Amino acid sequence: MSIPTIFIVDDEAPARERLTTLLSDIQAECLHQLVGEASDAKSGLEKIAELRPDIILLDVQMPEMSGMEMAQYLRDHAVVSGVPAIIFITAYDEFAFPAFGVQAADYLLKPVRANRLADAITRVANRLPVAVSASATMEQIPALVCRENFSVLERGRILLVPVRDVLFLKAEQKYVTLYTSQKEFLLEESLTSLETELKDKFVRIHRNALVAKAAIAGVERATHIVDMDGENEKVSENWQVIVAGSVERLPISRRQWPLIKALVR
Repeated sequence: MSIPTIFIVDDEAPARERLTTLLSDIQAECLHQLVGEASDAKSGLEKIAELRPDIILLDVQMPEMSGMEMAQYLRDHAVVSGVPAIIFITAYDEFAFPAFGVQAADYLLKPVRANRLADAITRVANRLPVAVSASATMEQIPALVCRENFSVLERGRILLVPVRDVLFLKAEQKYVTLYTSQKEFLLEESLTSLETELKDKFVRIHRNALVAKAAIAGVERATHIVDMDGENEKVSENWQVIVAGSVERLPISRRQWPLIKALVR
């Protein structure tokens, strides 16, 4: 059995500290080497490319790129499926089914018990080749990472929706809805974090909407007549984005209008 190298990715410092302490506590019964940690997926991917750990202790809910998306990215860029092994660490049990959809080795609920963590690491270590580990089988991960797909749930299945197929994203109540030309899906991510990550491909047109730059077919003026008191009427005008592949028209805020106007010109 090889001695596995371990890397921690969690956006909460106390959680990383607890995992580090637990790993130290179980060192005698479960040999391993902790090689590093990261507070977000993107910096984690960069360090993983350098350190090539055998096991990643990965939080599920993180800003910008979730643990599920990070795991899928690692799967897509692994020469050998299942390397490095992902052990999800989360406070939410509802992500267990999606976790195994991205070939997770295990799924541990916070607060993690020492014996449970030791068992998970030992099982992974028993499957590692004696002379070959993740460092020898993973191809180089790009330093700058931007997702190529959205991971979405539909009727008990995990689907990957290519970013290139997304027309627009709208914030609606507690969720963000992703729209393609054929379907729509719910995302548990904030519109602000999506805007930060996808700013090269999407543009904010309103406080609640991002539109793919490639999907903007033009703009048109919309007129609204508002009944003030039953007798008087007020005419309101605004501009809307014409989205290629969709019949929906999306309003443009006054603040964003100069930017959108420059794009269509």
